[in-house]
Amino acid sequence: MNICIPIKQVPETSDVKMDKETGTMIREGVASVINPLDLYAIETGLLLREQHGGSVTVCTMGPPAAAKALKEAIAMGCDEAVLITDKKFAGADTWATSYTLSEAIKQVGSFDLILTGERATDGDTGQVGPGIAAWLDLPLATYVSRIDSISAEGIVVERLVEEGYQILEMPLPALLTVVKEISNPRLPTLRGKKKARAYTLRTISAEALALDEGKLGLRGSPTKVVRIGYPKVTRGGKLVKAVGEEALNSAVDTLLDFLKEKKLV
Repeated sequence: MNICIPIKQVPETSDVKMDKETGTMIREGVASVINPLDLYAIETGLLLREQHGGSVTVCTMGPPAAAKALKEAIAMGCDEAVLITDKKFAGADTWATSYTLSEAIKQVGSFDLILTGERATDGDTGQVGPGIAAWLDLPLATYVSRIDSISAEGIVVERLVEEGYQILEMPLPALLTVVKEISNPRLPTLRGKKKARAYTLRTISAEALALDEGKLGLRGSPTKVVRIGYPKVTRGGKLVKAVGEEALNSAVDTLLDFLKEKKLV
């Protein structure tokens, strides 16, 4: 079974900043990691390879620095890694990203199954996986929490829905987006890290894919950020320190005065 896993490199910090001019995320100078939710897709792919044989290929669209995420996936046990990189891809929304990834997947090889994380922790849209399925015209199951069986006839999965769980049977090739319940990601091994260090990534550019440039990057993205706003903290608080018995009595009196003022006692 040949499996492809598109992954994303996301900021390691929660202190994310946006470019007010372009409406895109500022990634320069911010430490990045594999999108945590993509780790569950990687682990699922590795488990399926152990059960059914075949290979696991990871790919990502991003700047040259995204090679770090691919190397980590190799260290976890993936067989091949592909970096899809070009300045023309910069600023792409989910529509343009899924288009570029789908065209790259076509060139990389023939796959029985494509696995993605439920969503990326930076954009939080969950649209790229389904978008790839749409561009490739593949059967799609989202929020998959378990794979029940795989055979020549197809795949049976359990997906998480608001009412509980849903069982789906679908033909292969197919695309699944997976949730945390499906697996427990493994850590990279020493042998894997050695392999990753020596591994030469395959790199694909926009020119190599012969893409429609009207569908690439910021210019080819139909999603436009009109305005960026930041939440404001409008409620303040008063901190009363109680060190010692006298200060404790004073703090209690202050609290009682506050409660009486608010007519809570």
